[in-house]
Amino acid sequence: MPTTADIRNGLNIRYNGKVYTIIDFQHVKRGRGGAFVRVKLKDVKTGRILEETFDSGEEIEIVRLDFRKFQFLYKDGDDFVFMDLETFDQIHVPSDLVGDNALFMKENETVDILFDGDQILGIQLPTFVELEVVETEPGIKGDTVTNVMKPAKLETGAIINVPLFIEQGEKIKVDTRTGEYVERVK
Repeated sequence: MPTTADIRNGLNIRYNGKVYTIIDFQHVKRGRGGAFVRVKLKDVKTGRILEETFDSGEEIEIVRLDFRKFQFLYKDGDDFVFMDLETFDQIHVPSDLVGDNALFMKENETVDILFDGDQILGIQLPTFVELEVVETEPGIKGDTVTNVMKPAKLETGAIINVPLFIEQGEKIKVDTRTGEYVERVK
């Protein structure tokens, strides 16, 4: 069984029934008494950060997580339907696991789904997606100098801030990690 001596950044472990990724760790040797390992853990499902302390030599459970490529097909009630690009099997993923990623997913988009065995832990979109602006106020000529933004509704239903010169019908690149406008697509 692995111990705290095997801890490294990026390692996935199961702790208190949840899967965590180790973000940072520090091995501390006290003057008197035993050593310990101070660890920063990130919950794979929720993204919450947790700080824990393990005694040196304490056993840990290492978890192997798999990313598999899937294609988003359609939304079925509260579920999202994805197709495995290797086996062509379809799976239904509850909307609570998709989370805010649903704002930037359009049909036929390829995504990575994170698995712990057969259990789905989360979905990772490409870093940048190209989406069409379906609704926004018209821009005024000459408003390209200042960094003034206006709201725009995208084809997926998401509303983000875009520069004033962006018009309805244009395609833009959006950062899926932050939900921010990156650039206009030519």
